[in-house]
Amino acid sequence: MEDKIIKQISLFAENKPGRLANIAANFRKADINIRAFTIAEAGDFGIIRMVVDKPDAAHEVLHDAGFTVSETNVLGVEMDDVPGGLGMIANVLSEKSINIDYAYAFVTKTEKALLILRVNDIEAAIKVLQDASIKLIEMANIQEI
Repeated sequence: MEDKIIKQISLFAENKPGRLANIAANFRKADINIRAFTIAEAGDFGIIRMVVDKPDAAHEVLHDAGFTVSETNVLGVEMDDVPGGLGMIANVLSEKSINIDYAYAFVTKTEKALLILRVNDIEAAIKVLQDASIKLIEMANIQEI
């Protein structure tokens, strides 16, 4: 079951010009590839959440650069890129009282969409999604998306 859990990097950063450029430059130097990310603005600060190919190295690079950084366990759910795809996933989880804390998504090269989910019960969500024959992306395969 642990192979279905993806490590997400989250960091708290000032909302000012150059902060994202600084993060990207540090990742480029460390050969870390961002596979998905989102920024939530909160006034003078923002929360940047990202899935990267080398989460442990990313955590270290960001910490060393002075950022407040943490790792969170999330799921990567592959779904068809069609109307109703998200609704189907949300229904499967809600039927088992699993809450989606937050999510972000993107379209892959293969006409699929990848949904990154933070849920209140990750182990139950893995079981429910697998029982519904919904494909979960493994951390080992994150570079392929």
